[in-house]
Amino acid sequence: MSASTQSTVTDPPVPVMSYGPVVLPIPGRPVDLHLRVTAPATGGDLPVILLSHGHGPSNHLSSLHGYAPLTDRWAAQGFVVVQPTHLSSRTLSHLVADAPGAPFFWRARAEDMTHLLDRFDAIEAAVPRLAGRVDRTRVAVAGHSLGGHTAGLLLGARNTDPDTGEAVDLLEPRITAGVLLAAPGRGGDVLNGPMAEAISFVHSSDFSTMTTAALVVAGDKDESRHFTDAGPEWHTDPYTLAPGPKTLLTLFGAEHGLGGIAGYDAAETTDENPALVAALGRLVPAYLRTRFDPADDTWRTTSDALTTGPDAVGRVESK
Repeated sequence: MSASTQSTVTDPPVPVMSYGPVVLPIPGRPVDLHLRVTAPATGGDLPVILLSHGHGPSNHLSSLHGYAPLTDRWAAQGFVVVQPTHLSSRTLSHLVADAPGAPFFWRARAEDMTHLLDRFDAIEAAVPRLAGRVDRTRVAVAGHSLGGHTAGLLLGARNTDPDTGEAVDLLEPRITAGVLLAAPGRGGDVLNGPMAEAISFVHSSDFSTMTTAALVVAGDKDESRHFTDAGPEWHTDPYTLAPGPKTLLTLFGAEHGLGGIAGYDAAETTDENPALVAALGRLVPAYLRTRFDPADDTWRTTSDALTTGPDAVGRVESK
């Protein structure tokens, strides 16, 4: 049975709750920070995943309203998933088009995550039945596409602000693990596609300082020719150019949507594959559980089950 035909129902259903928007006024931010929280309906000592959305063409998937195929599964695996709507979201473009940092707001996106951690008391108080159930000592960041760049900055990657020439360090020490999903790779001459100049902040990306443990997920069909002709390997740069501990998960047949993680039945998904999405729904929580507790062998057992044999969804390497 191929990955595309595997059953996606591998675990019994687990009730989850999703609540939003939670609204946090942030001094100096052009608009309030809106977020969604998805969590298991029961249980305690729940670790946290801060999820940074991408910059896709949809009006609402790149906001707190997207990524349900992942958030539902990650919550069912025992995580609290917090999704902010970054200033780069198309849902806000009519409000912030002229604000400093537009249209990508690459720096503000990372700062949003620090604001969330600073204001977690308010988040817990706002979400019914969540207070007292969260383990704030176990916090991870995950991000897709531009969100992967955001996650990398929080994990220690650095760049130079193309507008000011300032060296930027946005490492967030309260985040102790990360997941980069189809993230941008290195800059410089490799950025030679028609959209390369639009992401000038990527040109100086430096992964050598990204020391926090991370899982880098890349699709082996993710060409991203609008940015580079380096091929799918460009999205593995956060693994190859960063120091360990790092793990690379290469998904077979996956393009930039990684099977459809941004939304259920989204027309913009060019590689719809529910089995890949279901696999990420299990692999990411498994990786994080083992990072948070090295005695927990969930990553080994889960990755062995999903990335070995004739039905493997991908391959794994680590350093």
